[in-house]
Amino acid sequence: MSLFRKFFSSGHTNSDEEKESQKLSFEQNIPIDEHFIFNFKRNGGKFLYCDSMSEVNEQFENILEENDWFEGEAICYESTLFPLLKENNILFDNPQNPNFLLATCENLVADEGSISFSSNQIKQKKPNELPVNMVIIAYPSQIIPSKSEILSAIKNKYKREYPSNITTIKYFEKAQEEDFTQYGSAAKNLYLILLEDL
Repeated sequence: MSLFRKFFSSGHTNSDEEKESQKLSFEQNIPIDEHFIFNFKRNGGKFLYCDSMSEVNEQFENILEENDWFEGEAICYESTLFPLLKENNILFDNPQNPNFLLATCENLVADEGSISFSSNQIKQKKPNELPVNMVIIAYPSQIIPSKSEILSAIKNKYKREYPSNITTIKYFEKAQEEDFTQYGSAAKNLYLILLEDL
């Protein structure tokens, strides 16, 4: 608010300024994990919290059942996730028509509710080359405050032999109206299974 407006206004603040002020106040007063979840869900993501690996298996089966993906095909490049697919008869070795991507991620970005990936999860594929449906398994310890911290988090994690193809996905449902901020990005139907790691 300008100095003149403070002195000469009737005491009422502009509604846009008030909303922005309330938003900043809200974002500063909540824990980083809640901040991420709020923004992630606002972007259209589907969030599932688990506190054990058995719950992860159960939620994964629920997702398969909800979408009728049992005995289908999936893309998965991480050997640690292969057992989840094998247990549910999901073909992942050279799939011809994959229903979804099963992956982990590099980071969860709180301030915009996005998820960052690298070549470790998606090889050299661009987001628009991946299936529309994604099931991502992550941990609360992967949450970072902002996108500007992705590279430093990756450097701390890998020390050397940094992955390539670092990208983020932010939109998890098709925009209701034309939104220029989504230009060039493909919306994903994304399920995030957050496994407690503390």
